[in-house]
Amino acid sequence: MAHNIGIDARKLTDFGIGTYIQNLVRAIGERDQTNRYVLFIGSSHGGLLEDLPDNFETVVERSPVYSIRELLALSWRLLRLRLDLYHATHYVLPAVVPCKAVVTIHDIIHLLYPQFLPGPLAFLYAQRMIRRSLLRGDQIIAGSQNTKTDLMDYFEVTGQKINVVYYGVAKRFSERLSPEELAARLEPFGLEPGYTLFVGNPKPHKNLDNVVKAFARSLELGPFESRLVCVGNRESRDFKIQIRAEQLGIGDRVTLLGHVDDDTLLALYQGADLFLYPTLYEGFGLPVVEAMASGVPVITSNSSALKEVAEGYAQLVDPLDVDQMARAIAHCLGDPEHRQALASLGIKRAGDFRWERTAERTLEVYEKALSSNGAG
Repeated sequence: MAHNIGIDARKLTDFGIGTYIQNLVRAIGERDQTNRYVLFIGSSHGGLLEDLPDNFETVVERSPVYSIRELLALSWRLLRLRLDLYHATHYVLPAVVPCKAVVTIHDIIHLLYPQFLPGPLAFLYAQRMIRRSLLRGDQIIAGSQNTKTDLMDYFEVTGQKINVVYYGVAKRFSERLSPEELAARLEPFGLEPGYTLFVGNPKPHKNLDNVVKAFARSLELGPFESRLVCVGNRESRDFKIQIRAEQLGIGDRVTLLGHVDDDTLLALYQGADLFLYPTLYEGFGLPVVEAMASGVPVITSNSSALKEVAEGYAQLVDPLDVDQMARAIAHCLGDPEHRQALASLGIKRAGDFRWERTAERTLEVYEKALSSNGAG
C-alpha cells in the first residue's frame, strides 16, 4: 500500500543537518518508487534536490525554523495535504500533527551546554520541543547510540521507540583526485598538500581555540612544516582565532578559509596529512567519517558519539587537555607510519557508514510508525 509521506527539508542548505537531508532524500528516492513524498523546502534551496523520481514533489514553506509561525503554518500544511506520515528532520513538530510522526533528534547539545545558547528562552524552547517530540512522535531517530542514551537519561524515558540510525558518507569522498586535479583545486587558496585540517562551524563546542593552542604546542615538540587550515563560516570569530594564533606565534601558520563548496571540501580532505576534530560534543561527527573515507588520519575526542564512531580507528584525546592533544598531533606529524596506519583503519571504518543503509533503516522506521497504534 502506498503512503503519502512529508519530509521537512527546510534546513536543506544548512551545514550538517542539510547534508543529512540531502543525502537521505536522494537515497530514499533510489529505493522507494512506491510511496508519494512531499518535501517542504525553504525559498532558498539552491536546486539541491533536483532530478528526484516522479513520486517526489516539493512545496515551498517560508515560515522560519524555530518560530511560532512554523508551528502553525506546518500544521495547516499537514491538514490540507492529508499525509499518512510526517518526518521532522530536526526535533520540532508542528502544533498539530494529524498523522503519524517520525522525528530525527541529532543531539541534545542545547540542553547539555546551555551556555552556548543566546539566552534562557532558547534553552526552554529546545527542552520543551524535544520533550514534546519524544512524547508525540510515533518513532524517534537518533544518529548514534550516544544520542539515544542522552535522550533516555536527560528526559528519563525508555528507548523503546528510539531507533539508532547512523548517517552515511557520500561516495565522492572515497574517489581519489589525480595529483593535477588536487593541485588545481587547492591553488586558489595558496595551499599545497601536506597541511593539518580542521572543519567546523562557529559554535563554541567545536573547540577551535583549544585546537589552535594544541597545534602551536605541537610545533614546539618537533620541526614540522605543517600549517593549520580551518574550514567553516565563523564570521566575526575569525578575528578572535587569528588574534589567538598571532599571540601564540603561529599567525603565519594558520589559514582560515570560511565556508567552501563541496568540490573544494573534497580536495581539502585529500590534501591533508592530518585531520583534527577534538570537539566537546557531537551527535554523530560526520566530518570524522568524511575524513576517514578520504584516507586522512584522524585525531578526535574520546567522548560523546565521536568515541562510538572512531574508537579503534582514530587517535582519541581528551578535548580539554591541550597538552595531550599537542602530543597526539606531534606523534602523527612526526611518524609517517603511524599516520598511514590510522589512515588505513579510517578507510575501513568509513565503509560501515553508507547513505544507502541510512535510507533503508529510515524506511524501516517509517513502516514501524505507520503500523503503530496510538497518536496520529
